[in-house]
Amino acid sequence: MARILAIDYGRKRTGLAVTDPLQLIAGGLATVSTATLMDWLRDYLQREEVEMVVVGEPKQTNGQPSENWKRVKQFVAQFRKAFPNISVALYDERFTSVLAHQAMIDGGLRKKARQDKALVDEISATIILQSFLESRRK
Repeated sequence: MARILAIDYGRKRTGLAVTDPLQLIAGGLATVSTATLMDWLRDYLQREEVEMVVVGEPKQTNGQPSENWKRVKQFVAQFRKAFPNISVALYDERFTSVLAHQAMIDGGLRKKARQDKALVDEISATIILQSFLESRRK
């Protein structure tokens, strides 16, 4: 089986998470500069077999698209053009940053470590991916 890659797309940084080859467990992969994201993905996708990409769909608490939706939509179009053989799914990313901060607190990270926005983005991508996997099992 091929992996599933999750992307928490941001204006400056993008968090990434990936499953194991059996698609059972989500794990944090990296946080990369959004400006270099496509190059990073090209390199990664040449080395690893990925069958699907799950992109966090930014929504406001009322369910309406957030201000980042336009950028995510453009990225998804660019990704589909560059990698037509990899399916793309959008998955609601509401509250993932809050959940990421809570996971960091529960994990015992000090305040200084919890201020690392790159770590928050990677954990958010992991939460998106784990939630997506759980939704498929239901």
